[in-house]
Amino acid sequence: MAGLCLFALGGALLASLPGTDFTLSWTHSIEKTEWREHWSMDSGRLRPTEARIRGTGAGMEPGPDARLTSDGWLAWTPDLPPQESVALAASGFTGDHRLCTGSECRLLSDWTGVRDQPVEMGACR
Repeated sequence: MAGLCLFALGGALLASLPGTDFTLSWTHSIEKTEWREHWSMDSGRLRPTEARIRGTGAGMEPGPDARLTSDGWLAWTPDLPPQESVALAASGFTGDHRLCTGSECRLLSDWTGVRDQPVEMGACR
């Protein structure tokens, strides 16, 4: 099975999404600034291919190769090796993550059916 799998922390499968590329976004709890990451599958691991933010602030420092895009984002390539999985925290201080795969974008809780709980992303096996 190819694609992105979303798990409850502990391993229960919540959702299986098609495709090998996706975008994850959220709003920073303090700065109220959007952060967006593009990810792809790389040999069964998750690899960040681009990160973007709309501004800087506490915990919102762009990478050293960041450039200002024509539409006002700071964009860079994260210096992070492919990951087996990525844990997404849940906080009452922030809104839900937004996950786009293919042409479909939804709140993470709409993909998984769970709210206010951490979710782990990984390649489907």
